[in-house]
Amino acid sequence: MIDRTATDTIKGYFYQFDLSILKLLELKDENHKITVEGIEDIDIDNATIETAVQCKYHSKKEYNHSVVAKPIRLMLNHFREVLNGTEKKVKYNYYGHFKSGQSKLTLPITLDFLKKNLLTYTKAKIQYKHYDDLKLTDKDLLSFLNQLEININAKSYEDQLVQIRKLLKNQKEFKADDFEAENYFYNNALKIISYLAIKEKISERTISKKKFLQEINSKKILFHKWFLEYKGKKKLLADLRKEYFTSYNISPFERFFLIEVNPNYTATDLKSVIQLISKKWSDIKSVRNPDTFCPYVYINGLKKSDLVTLKTELYSEGLIFKDGFDFNGSPFNINSIKERATFHNKITFKIINELSFIELLLDDISKTKEIYQFFYNKPFFKTAKTNVNIVNIQIEELNDIKNII
Repeated sequence: MIDRTATDTIKGYFYQFDLSILKLLELKDENHKITVEGIEDIDIDNATIETAVQCKYHSKKEYNHSVVAKPIRLMLNHFREVLNGTEKKVKYNYYGHFKSGQSKLTLPITLDFLKKNLLTYTKAKIQYKHYDDLKLTDKDLLSFLNQLEININAKSYEDQLVQIRKLLKNQKEFKADDFEAENYFYNNALKIISYLAIKEKISERTISKKKFLQEINSKKILFHKWFLEYKGKKKLLADLRKEYFTSYNISPFERFFLIEVNPNYTATDLKSVIQLISKKWSDIKSVRNPDTFCPYVYINGLKKSDLVTLKTELYSEGLIFKDGFDFNGSPFNINSIKERATFHNKITFKIINELSFIELLLDDISKTKEIYQFFYNKPFFKTAKTNVNIVNIQIEELNDIKNII
């Protein structure tokens, strides 16, 4: 049975994270900043004024004054603290989404409404007037009202997300399509905001629009926990397959599949991944086809003895491959591993023994080259070559690769 309470709580976190992303993207000046979990959930600093935003997502709850009363009282506490201080002026913003009941609140609210419905409450059968406890005058409260904005018609979770994707697509630094806006830049943005939220010092939870855009401007697929929670692993893997691996066997490119294994890998899983790559990304079926091809495979983190065992098992199962070593004790022969796969020689894939051989091949091959790198924590291969398309995809387990390709 699904825990609906937990699901709603997680959605509330996402809503706050998303609002932080949205507020950053909406800043007019790239040097302006926001602070996550500052005075309120989000503090927006535009150099002359600071706005403290309390964000609440009540998609299944009807609006009642009591729901917003406590957040408003907490805002008033801060107002009282800085009332006679020298700090810059602070605006207070309650930003909430409710299922219904918005008509109960008439805006702008009056002083009498503020005192009666938001600042007066009962606890243990005792009535408290919060403004009296803080020793605030009507003049003080009117000043607070001038700095307070209440929005109980905030966008839904879905509509807010659509707005974020649109803004990410329109960022001139990104030039993103729908897939990139979601899987690269929104993914990265979630990671940045969630990391900020858990920092201990308030100064560490502050970021400028300029730095934010710089940090999320990376086209690298990451299995960040919040993004996985948002999208779901099955949907993410399906989208990766659609974006990169749907149209296989149509272009005779030189494709490199770089696969990382961890100490807990199983030979069965690894062989099945290689067999699938060989099946989908080689074309030697026709004797008349002049553009036959097959993929290169490199396995990172595999012991030499295990690599020998892997090759032996693959060969015994009838798979024909090249590795650039034509006889026992021979040196690496780049022309040998480059031998074109054909209908006659039945070569269906090529195994690269060492990471350094990849650069040698990239230098020597003149055809279009594509690299798909599957890693656990960080990419293990990088190249300075600009004529090579590299797709970096983080995985949680080897079998993720089969679900992607």
